[in-house]
Amino acid sequence: MKYVIGLDYGTDSCRAVVVDAANGKEIASAVHYYPRWGEGKYCNPQANQYRQHPSDYIETMESAIREALEKSPAGTADKVTGIALDTTGSTPVLTDREGTPLALLPEFKDNPNAMFVLWKDHTAVREAAEINQLAKNWDTDYTMYEGGIYSSEWVWAKMLHVLREDAGVRRKAYAWIEHCDWLPALLTGKTQPEKVVRSRCAAGHKAMWHPSWGGLPSEAFLTKLDPLLAGFRAHLFENTYPSHTKVGYLSDEWALRLGLSTEVAVAAGAFDCHFGAVGAEIRPGAFVRVIGTSTCDVMVVPYETIGNKLIPGICGQVDGSVIPGLVGLEAGQSGFGDVYAWFAKLVNQSIPELTAAAEQLPISENIIATDWLNGRRTPDASQLLTGTIAGLTLGSTAPMIFRALVEATAYGSKAIVDRFLENGIAIESVIGIGGISQKSPFVMQTLADVLGMPIKVAKTEQACAFGAAMFASVVAGIHPDVQTAQKAMGQGFLSEYLPNEANHRIYLKWYEKYLRLGQFTESECSIHS
Repeated sequence: MKYVIGLDYGTDSCRAVVVDAANGKEIASAVHYYPRWGEGKYCNPQANQYRQHPSDYIETMESAIREALEKSPAGTADKVTGIALDTTGSTPVLTDREGTPLALLPEFKDNPNAMFVLWKDHTAVREAAEINQLAKNWDTDYTMYEGGIYSSEWVWAKMLHVLREDAGVRRKAYAWIEHCDWLPALLTGKTQPEKVVRSRCAAGHKAMWHPSWGGLPSEAFLTKLDPLLAGFRAHLFENTYPSHTKVGYLSDEWALRLGLSTEVAVAAGAFDCHFGAVGAEIRPGAFVRVIGTSTCDVMVVPYETIGNKLIPGICGQVDGSVIPGLVGLEAGQSGFGDVYAWFAKLVNQSIPELTAAAEQLPISENIIATDWLNGRRTPDASQLLTGTIAGLTLGSTAPMIFRALVEATAYGSKAIVDRFLENGIAIESVIGIGGISQKSPFVMQTLADVLGMPIKVAKTEQACAFGAAMFASVVAGIHPDVQTAQKAMGQGFLSEYLPNEANHRIYLKWYEKYLRLGQFTESECSIHS
């Protein structure tokens, strides 16, 4: 028997699963929450600043893996042969010449600008706008494979913002690295920036990397954007690697810290939604939704399907970013579960209480809302957008508004589906993973009714970690490729939501109102309108 470990770094915690690589059986799992993040340190929600300390990542990884192994049968650790991990993204950090995140240096230990800039940090709106303007007037549009619009959630905007903000950090910074690249480098002892094995997924979707122009944007482009970026490209990378690539083996230090062998292979990292799609057994034609605080939507398409087509307004199309040999497509919503959590906190009621009352109501007859409380990721990224609620009266109640917000997140989902369909990408099935997909039948049924499509829910609660385990099995030599690992280790589906056709017809009319409200919101209610 051979085991592998899949690690999934979410917004709040690190999850570790120990999996039998032969059949995908979960042996044990553990979840540890980031202690500093849990205390609210280094964040300023009013300024859309969300930072995480690298020590949170290190400590929870060590604790989660050790706990999962302690829960496993005796001798399991001796049979672990591979580790792979996914993280949120784009979640980058500035490093020194050795590849050490600056927050791990004594002089920066409490400086948020020296920490990982979490995916949901929107402090770099200005920088993203500058990137878009320059790219559209450059001889090469470096955003063309990232939907044509660069987002403030992505690495170059974030790193430029931090460099502009903090002279001390700027003087020390030598390179940057994504969370999903740093941890495999740390585990294998290969952290020097120029030698780090960089994720195809992260670089292609968030860093404007593409082989057609030699990797990252040119030095001329970056220094025209801002001279502060001079030299960074030379300290970074030209090549990137899919996640079936073996970075190396556990270093002596990390083998000892984790209670494992130095013969454990470590895979190149990727983003959580992409590994989650693999864990949910994605295939061409499947539209996989990772549904949590935000959503991330992933598809894979054959080369002959995508051809030279560029799909506007999505979060990128990257060869091998999900499964080697297929082009990965990414989209998503900047706010989903976060929208529900915001409203529950506002009215001082729990989400289960609001859900129980809202699902007894008919489809919203007066209230219509947009889902952009955290900006819009796709279609057509803009973090300047705000949420709107229209149709309120003195008779409006909290459950009515909550239902309208649930419907708004479903309308936002339909806008993404329509963008793919309009560009000739067929959707044959919808698969839901993530906490909401298993915990809220109300949300899932509303989503199915709005889309007019059946939605299957993946059986495993840890689809992202299971996807990581599948890649770990490949780099460990247990399975020859990812598709074989999916067939052997996939867990199937828990349930399926079928659309109510009568509701769908009603929702199609309301969706048109959502689009009109969205047009008004974009022109009149954005942050800088």
